[in-house]
Amino acid sequence: MIVEKIKTVLTSNKLSTFILYGLIAWFVITFLIYPNINVYYEIFFSDGKFSFEAVEKLLSSERAMRSLYNSFLLAVSLIITVNIIGVALVLFVEYFDIKGAKILRLGYFTTLIYSGVVLVSGYKFVYGEHGYMTKLLTSLFPAFDTTWFQGYWAVLFVMTFACTSNHILFLSNAIRKIDFQTVEAAKNMGASTFYILWRVVLPVLKPTLFALTILLFLTGLAATSAPLIVGGTGFQTITPMILTFSKSLTSRDLAALLALILGLATIILLSIMIRFERKGNFISVSKVKSELVKQKINSKIGNVAAHVIAYFLFLIYVIPVILIVVFSFTDVQSISTATLDLSRFTLDNYITVFSSMAAFKPYLVSISYAALASVTVVAIGLIASRILHKYKNKWTNVLEYSLLIPWMLPSTLIAIGLIVTFNTPRLIIGNTILVGTVWMLFIAYVIVHIPFTLRMVKASFFSLDSNLEDAAKNLGAKPFYTFRKVLLPIILPSTLAVLALNFNGILADYDLTVFLYHPVYQPLGVVIKNSTDATASVDAKAFSLVYSVILMIMSALILYFVYGRKSKS
Repeated sequence: MIVEKIKTVLTSNKLSTFILYGLIAWFVITFLIYPNINVYYEIFFSDGKFSFEAVEKLLSSERAMRSLYNSFLLAVSLIITVNIIGVALVLFVEYFDIKGAKILRLGYFTTLIYSGVVLVSGYKFVYGEHGYMTKLLTSLFPAFDTTWFQGYWAVLFVMTFACTSNHILFLSNAIRKIDFQTVEAAKNMGASTFYILWRVVLPVLKPTLFALTILLFLTGLAATSAPLIVGGTGFQTITPMILTFSKSLTSRDLAALLALILGLATIILLSIMIRFERKGNFISVSKVKSELVKQKINSKIGNVAAHVIAYFLFLIYVIPVILIVVFSFTDVQSISTATLDLSRFTLDNYITVFSSMAAFKPYLVSISYAALASVTVVAIGLIASRILHKYKNKWTNVLEYSLLIPWMLPSTLIAIGLIVTFNTPRLIIGNTILVGTVWMLFIAYVIVHIPFTLRMVKASFFSLDSNLEDAAKNLGAKPFYTFRKVLLPIILPSTLAVLALNFNGILADYDLTVFLYHPVYQPLGVVIKNSTDATASVDAKAFSLVYSVILMIMSALILYFVYGRKSKS
């Protein structure tokens, strides 16, 4: 009798559900809560008693304090430069009547497929000491300084044009929602083009601009690729310094403290943004909106100036992309000397990458990580969203807020938390060490992509018709069968879109990868960054160009799969 009852429990849905919920709870506690709490312990209780030693070490470290100053300087600078360029781009393609706006849009959209370490390495390839543009400038001006593209201004230049993606995506949508009747009314009252832009258009964009400004500040604080690659020794920010300190056991507490400062700044700024959004009241006064019509610039001088600036910015965006694609089809001598010669064009670089396992290995490693992490994080998102959709109590609220923790923390702090927590055996993970294993980076990828995945998948769940599940239940279908046969097919398209975007984001990641990757299994982001070093071989630089081109093609296809097909349907 007892045996039969045990069998019934073991084979019941309740037990499997309990195990599933238990695994989710274990994952949240082990990887989202425990490491972030342990960071505080490692900083202030590293010797078993409370101490401000790490703070004193930080204040006495000139390099660390300089990195803090540089990070805040960069963050403030980006707010100014990126907002100016980003608003200008959106106005050129969405508001003003600029000839060839569709072509300009393609150029401005390149940052969506060409970003991160790939973009920074591309800019260094073009403008660096041995870059094509530097060589061109040297030929025109023999006394030109070949080391001009490094330091603060180089980092600011690269990040200014790298960080306009959000303006292109979100500000473009905001400007399309402007009521044309308001603009037309101002024009009929004799208002000039500039006055309408300043007093009618830009105020409507303020909420979006404010949110983008907060994100820009956070991006500047946590900058990694640009300071490492083009910052040189004279301009290093917080994250590169955290990376340096994290490699030594004696200075790991400094790395944790710097990461904590970065995390606190992130939380404070995000809290300000949320508070501002809640207080804001941004409602159109027009009940019936009319579609915005592109505005002509009446001043001839202003019109010419707008066209010149628009196409000048277009060239800045497309020149690195074009040169990377072109040089990827040249031989190593052309790449090393930054010279273009039709007789030296070849497919050897591509053939080598796809025929040599040594050359293809970084690509294979990144694809494996991206595929496994994307599938895992979507699976967690589906399970968690199902729980949140089915149950509404204090425990589901705790679960939701816990899964959103990575959204409030920079990836640097998450990486440091994992390093200082799992570099020794821990009972919660079976007394094993994760640091130095391939699993560490995999877990980190899953962690940082959980919030976005949860929000998207949860939205799909809550858009479902509850009558579908009730009907299936009345017909005798079990919960898992209902989920698999009724609910999942409906939310599958949006779920696959989220999976594709996660895959795209992981594929060439560097900022998180550089802290946790296994030396034997180097992902693409690390390999591409290493190819920018002065000691890198010419073959490594050639392969890096091929990797960059393939990544751009894959990113374009994924973005088309997610957004392009939707726009046509």
